[in-house]
Formats: sequence, C-alpha cells, structure tokens
Amino acid sequence: MKFTKMHGCGNDYVYVNLFEETIADPSKLSIAVSDRHFGIGSDGLITIGPSEVADFRMRIYNADGSEAEMCGNGIRCVAKYVYDHKLTDKTEISVESGAGIKYLTLYTENGKVAKVRVDMGEPILNPKSIPVVANCNPVVNEPIRVGDKEWRMTCVSVGNPHAVVFVEDVENFPIETYGPLFEKHERFPKRINTEFVQLISRTEAAMRVWERGSAETWACGTGTCATVMACILNGVTDDEVLVHLRGGDLTIAYDRTNNHIYMTGPATEVFSGVYEA
Repeated sequence: MKFTKMHGCGNDYVYVNLFEETIADPSKLSIAVSDRHFGIGSDGLITIGPSEVADFRMRIYNADGSEAEMCGNGIRCVAKYVYDHKLTDKTEISVESGAGIKYLTLYTENGKVAKVRVDMGEPILNPKSIPVVANCNPVVNEPIRVGDKEWRMTCVSVGNPHAVVFVEDVENFPIETYGPLFEKHERFPKRINTEFVQLISRTEAAMRVWERGSAETWACGTGTCATVMACILNGVTDDEVLVHLRGGDLTIAYDRTNNHIYMTGPATEVFSGVYEA
C-alpha cells in the first residue's frame, strides 16, 4: 500500500490515496500504522477519496481505530496532498468530512502548498449537540470535578467535541494525569478532547491538547478553534489569536458577521513509501 506521511504543526497522520488504493479495514489499519515502534508512527490514518458533494472526501481514524468527524490539521494536509500530487490545480477547494463540507484556500510557494486557510464553519455551542451534560447553555466557565480538583470548563464543538480549561503554566501541566480523566468523564457521552490553555495576551495563547483516542498530540486544529472560541466567550481575547502549540503555531480568526471560524496554518509532507499491510 502506498502512503504519504504528513503533519500539520506536528499533528502527524498517514495519508492514503483511495483513488489508487483500496483499504478493507481502515480502523484496523490505523492501529497498525500508528504504532511508532512496529508501524509507521502517527496520530492516526486519513484517507483521501472521491466525493459526490465536494471536490474530495476525507475520513479520519484515530490511533486506537475510532473514527473522528473532523481534523483541522489533517484537512490542511489533505489540501496540500491533492494539489502537490496533481489531483487538482485549483487553489480554492471543498472537502467533505464527517463534520460536513469545508472550504479551503491554498497558498502556494514554488508550485507547492505552503499553508492553508480553512473555513471551519459555525461553532456548535448547544450542550446536547456537542455533547456534554451541563446545567447551562452555552457551557461557559461551568464547574466540573475531575480527579482531585474542581475546574472551570467551556465546551465547544467545531466538528469534534472540546472542553477548554485555563491553566497558569501549560508547559509543566501534568496532562498525562488529567487528560484521560477528562476524556472519559461521565459528563461527556462520546468522550471529549480537552485543551489546557495558558493566556499570554489578548492576541496570543499557548495550548496543549489531550485528544480522545490518541492521547496528547502536538497540535489539534479543531481544538485550537475551540480554544479561541472559548476565550472569546469568556471575554479574555480579541477575535484573532495566535495560538502556540507544541508543534507550531496556528492563527484563528472569528468572524462575527457570519459566525464562522477561520484557521490558517502550515501543512508539511514528510515522506512517501510503501507499507506491507
């Protein structure tokens, strides 16, 4: 099976072109290729194939084989793949995902995509749609008991469900302790992705993320969008924020006129190869 390893800010996936390849069991394959000792090593598997409603269709599988609705870093890499590998010559494309159709603008340098802007659509704030068991709507600065502490969470879905909490020192935060406890907390019926966020200024923040099904990843596109939306809902940042992730930076902008979130960031191809499935 031919594959390409790509990453967006260190959030790495194995990409397979379904125009050329056939996968019988993508969930099982994702577990195998994601293993960093016995496989290729990645946060999961993303397939790129034809769509009846958009230019392309992507499907995302986490490292544990579960399927995700959306991946912000992954969709930017899909855009780079289809352009750099000559599946399209357009710099404005649409991609079908489990969270609906997303529209992307590709910025090229020397004939290849260097960064991508994604219209992530409207943030979902209704607790039942996220889903989260909550006492308020929207879920902004609501208390939750996790482990030995009471936290204040703000919940947003940008295709995937997210809980955002603020911490004082994100670099030294014990994410391995609290990440799994948030992920499997009873108030999140479909588990949750959790962002631990340190505010730097009204236009800058730092974030680490614990993703359901993948543990800590070096970046999360939907999580970064959810983080900025949570910051705006709490009144602590402006509408455009530079977010520092472990693997790089993303710029998130919220447009109040159409209630859409826009994400701009890099997409990088690491290498291509052949995997003996």
